[in-house]
Amino acid sequence: MATAVARLRTLASSSLAPIRFLWIASASCASLFVVITSGAFVRLTGSGLGCENWPRCGDKPYPERDFHAFVEFGNRMVALVGLTLALVTWLASRRTSGLSTVGRYAAGATFLVVVAQIPLGAITIAVDLHPLAVMAHFLLGLVALALAVVVALEAWLLVDGRALAVDPRWLRQLVVFAGLPACAALVVTGAVATASGPHPGADEQVERLGMAIADTVYIHVRVAAVFGIGVLLVGFVLVRARDRYRGVFRLWALLLGVLTAQAVLGEIQYRSALPWGLVLVHVALAAAIWGLSVALAYVLWRPPARLARQ
Repeated sequence: MATAVARLRTLASSSLAPIRFLWIASASCASLFVVITSGAFVRLTGSGLGCENWPRCGDKPYPERDFHAFVEFGNRMVALVGLTLALVTWLASRRTSGLSTVGRYAAGATFLVVVAQIPLGAITIAVDLHPLAVMAHFLLGLVALALAVVVALEAWLLVDGRALAVDPRWLRQLVVFAGLPACAALVVTGAVATASGPHPGADEQVERLGMAIADTVYIHVRVAAVFGIGVLLVGFVLVRARDRYRGVFRLWALLLGVLTAQAVLGEIQYRSALPWGLVLVHVALAAAIWGLSVALAYVLWRPPARLARQ
């Protein structure tokens, strides 16, 4: 512990090379994605109340020999790694010369949002996994992921330089003011569908939303269709600029590929009565779609030079 504290103090007092900050910011971003997936694993294995109190796990600070307790406690350890990396990224951002104000503020905001996950997690356990609390916990994790993506991209800009914004301007505005809200609606309706499905988060009787899964999926699928059409529209415009912004076009193609896989998986999991393993992959892909959407929206305005050259 003393060694870790000493390293943090050294990091806070010394200048950091931009490439090192890029690695730190990228690691933080990846860890927050893992935290979201780990939280979904807890819920889908029915381990949400494996440790029925917080921060202890029963009468002890560590879990007894029980699968659900180990899964819940393991998620806490994964979250601790994410919290630590968010803190390190924030401290590093303050010592990285040339980093934009946006990057510094986003790093600080990421850390604060991750910290906010702690009391929200305790509240979620205290209210016996009420679906609204579980949804709030998941969605706050997506906010942290979005901020971490911004930090990583600003770090990349510092290392690689910045190209001109992608034209036309209306495309950039469309993606930010319509595309991102549509993606947010997609993940929110997906969370509502999950909260109405057969995975309450614990083996015990847990309160549900009281909405039929068929109704929530009906809405979710139509939101997904709207978002998918929007993604195709963006790609149609980007095709014309792919020679100048091949990296941006490839990022769009990756988003389209993940979205297509998600659509196929969603159909399969619904027709097979929502097995928890497929739902877990679906949640992970949803987080990936959100992160990629944020990244695409951001690089349309502030593309790293490498995305314009490749």
